[in-house]
Amino acid sequence: MGLQGIMLMQLTLIGLLLASMAAAAVAQAKPGCPDRCGNVSIPYPFGTKKDCNHSQHFLLYCNDSVVPPKLILGLNLHVVSISLKLGELKILHYVGRDCYNSSGGLVSNNDPMLRLGPGYTISGRRNKFTAVGCDTYAIVRAYKGQERYTTGCMSVCDSITNVINGSCSGIGCCETSIPEGTTNFTVKLSSYNNHTSVRAFNPCSYAFVVEETHFKFSSNQFRDLNNTENLPVVLDWRIGKERCKAARKTETYACKGKSECYEPDDWSGYLCKCLDGYHGNPYLPDGCQDINECDDPRLNKCVKKGRCKNTSGNYTCACPKGYHGDGRQDGDRCNLDHLQVIPVVLGAGIGFMILLLSISWLYWGLKKRKFIKLKEKFFQQNGGLMLQQQLSQEEGSDETIKIFTAEELEKATNKYDESNIVGRGGYGTVYKGTLTNGRIVAVKKSKMIDKSQIEQFINEVLVLSQINHRNVVKLLGCCLETEVPLLVYEFITNGTLFNHIHGERKASTISWEVRLRIATETAGVLSYLHSATSTTIIHRDVKSTNILLDDNYTAKVSDFGASRLVPLDQTQLSTLVQGTLGYLDPEYLLTSQLTEKSDVYSFGVVFVELLTGEKALSFDRSEEERSLAMYFLSSCKDDNLFQVLDKRIVNEENIERLKEAANLAKRCLRLKGDERPTMKEVAMELERMRMMEKYAWIDSKEKEQLHGESSKAYDNDCSLGFTSASFDSLGVPMNDGR
Repeated sequence: MGLQGIMLMQLTLIGLLLASMAAAAVAQAKPGCPDRCGNVSIPYPFGTKKDCNHSQHFLLYCNDSVVPPKLILGLNLHVVSISLKLGELKILHYVGRDCYNSSGGLVSNNDPMLRLGPGYTISGRRNKFTAVGCDTYAIVRAYKGQERYTTGCMSVCDSITNVINGSCSGIGCCETSIPEGTTNFTVKLSSYNNHTSVRAFNPCSYAFVVEETHFKFSSNQFRDLNNTENLPVVLDWRIGKERCKAARKTETYACKGKSECYEPDDWSGYLCKCLDGYHGNPYLPDGCQDINECDDPRLNKCVKKGRCKNTSGNYTCACPKGYHGDGRQDGDRCNLDHLQVIPVVLGAGIGFMILLLSISWLYWGLKKRKFIKLKEKFFQQNGGLMLQQQLSQEEGSDETIKIFTAEELEKATNKYDESNIVGRGGYGTVYKGTLTNGRIVAVKKSKMIDKSQIEQFINEVLVLSQINHRNVVKLLGCCLETEVPLLVYEFITNGTLFNHIHGERKASTISWEVRLRIATETAGVLSYLHSATSTTIIHRDVKSTNILLDDNYTAKVSDFGASRLVPLDQTQLSTLVQGTLGYLDPEYLLTSQLTEKSDVYSFGVVFVELLTGEKALSFDRSEEERSLAMYFLSSCKDDNLFQVLDKRIVNEENIERLKEAANLAKRCLRLKGDERPTMKEVAMELERMRMMEKYAWIDSKEKEQLHGESSKAYDNDCSLGFTSASFDSLGVPMNDGR
């Protein structure tokens, strides 16, 4: 290497050194305030002393009584790093553990929790909830604003040889995401067999929220995690609660100097960043300093002929005398002046533009043609021709459904904008839409269906289009021009029965009489589907979220995405088990034999929801009572029914009628389908109950005559656990000593 090359390298190294020194010299803390605690940098808006932080939320404590000193957030959160650029703060947090001895006894246990103050949330992007163990299931409960969120995962294995290092898919280790914007969490651990069968190599269960990139699973952690007290968790921090537009008008606006405000996510608060061409701390006056791109060849594109000149927030590349251009590296742009090249360049530019326009026109034409062919393909493979042929035979009928185009439904739903989503289920997403005639509809965008079932799908659409029942959500039409067919229903305004039962503000507004009417209307629909249509229809997904209510609290049964048509010569179908946990018929689950009695069981769970106000499946109840059906049947068996009835519907006048309703629900929930009543019998019994409720003045003999023998036909009825004499003057049941 020549002398000139050595000098050039030295100058480059000196430039890089000066640039790094200049970057290091940019102030991070407020003048006169500590900028470090141990090995952790403390940039403003954070601070450890009065007037060193932007607000009380950013006040930290440096515990210098330990070596090395620890930076503390709140009461005891150990901070290990702070990022201004990402708006993140990393802390160390505890590992939850359950450990058992050889006889299965619990010897140690801790369930860690994290509570954050204003301005901080747990990063859903950077963290995972993880559980480790071979006999382990763990739950994390969190709050996002006022909304409670619960999730978890299960990890099992029979031998350490089953464990795959680096894999966290449920064998020895499992993980799941947590939502963005949560402000706290609590970890709960449990075991199926108290580690008795795996204790030799794994006596403990572990669970924790951890920075995703920090934790990599291996079988060694069955042992090592017992000696690990805490792991890193990433928090997001933001300035204030206002968004940028509102924050700029306040006196506490945090972005200073050459900086700008931005909103990195959809929750409250904002962050600041230096403008392009500047670096430093955007929260300090003069904290954003100009970057001298000319000192670092990696930051400028000036070629050898060019001359780099730094400007405020940018740079320019000048050409030597006698040349023109901007002197950048993407082609040598310092060229001698040649006036004769202008016509050539102009002609070439016009020719290029014509060529570009021609290619564009050809491209868009071919793309449109391909799109039309794709719609035709979907229309045919989704049974469009078959459906049109069937509909042509229905001409003149007012009940014939309409075949919508894909463009009509895209326009109606504003291209399926997320703001129009009114429901999500196991079989698809429902959007609110407005047709060109002003009619409001519900558009169901289903998940993929088996192409071999297209003929059955078309038959089902035709059957549903002919159902003329006031308590069934009316099918208006479908669209077959998309990969998965779209269904269009009438729009029901008052939400789901689930929300009205379990929403704290709504449940108290539904009286026992209204609940009984909803149950009667729902039973009537199922009876109609089972016995009054030309082909028996089994709904297969009866649940409170699939029962809609209009403004008059009239029930409307919806979501026939899982329904099956039963041929006239059959009473049951062998199917792949589908349904919703908590509502699923246990006999169907074990045998895969679908019958009408499967709907009876699911209805029974819905009826119990109406009676108790409890959810069909709840992790807040004990493991034995997690299923509402089992909880209810156990209460009936123990003569303790009153403890599970919704107190808002119980009064002295309707004790016996509630008991009668509970016994009907109990019959619907029998394990053997043959022992359950039919939906027609259930509907008739409920209608009779409504008559009894309506004419409550009938004396006991007349009630017995109306009741007939039904009240005597079943043994082991549910008992409320008290009598009408157990009510005090306020109508509240009193303890009778049992």
